[in-house]
Amino acid sequence: MTIDQTPVEGTLAAIRPLEFRLVRRTKEEPIFNGLIEEHHYLGYVQPVGEHLKYLVYARGRPVACLAWSSAPRPLGPRDRFIGWSPEARRKNIHLLAYNTRFLILPWVKVPHLASHILGRMARELPKEWERKYGHPVWYLETFVDPAWNRGTCYLAANWVKLGRTTGRGNNAPTKRPRVPVKEILGLPLSRRFRSLIGGLQ
Repeated sequence: MTIDQTPVEGTLAAIRPLEFRLVRRTKEEPIFNGLIEEHHYLGYVQPVGEHLKYLVYARGRPVACLAWSSAPRPLGPRDRFIGWSPEARRKNIHLLAYNTRFLILPWVKVPHLASHILGRMARELPKEWERKYGHPVWYLETFVDPAWNRGTCYLAANWVKLGRTTGRGNNAPTKRPRVPVKEILGLPLSRRFRSLIGGLQ
């Protein structure tokens, strides 16, 4: 499918309402995968475990892509913020969702669109996750590479910075950094999120 790359510009109000489409295992999934591969700086990687993919449309045209998956396992700043013990983390990690990819298509130049989409996702994702997997999510998280962006849209959508990764990656054999250090951002979805996911009060 050829994607119309005519510039999308103007105000957020001018392109609303937005349509959020779940595209995993639909005929639109290859469109999603191709857009991420071509236009996201990390490219496309097939998620494993629980995951959802969204295309966001404005007036019938895709303007953004978002991928969500199961959360990474141990993550020091996040685990301290929640107040998790290792046992509580193992038991409740499935109640978190990780934003693995977020892409506003490069020909879309609409102020505040990214933070608006993130705000909508915070309301839409828990319902769809429970419908698909039979359990809720109470907390969202992502990583931001400071070399590429500052996470401004996340902060505008009320996400909070929790600290930085170690740069060692998963299952690192040494304590030396091997991959880029990233900012860790999180978004609780309830004031009671700690009690709901087994954290300290």
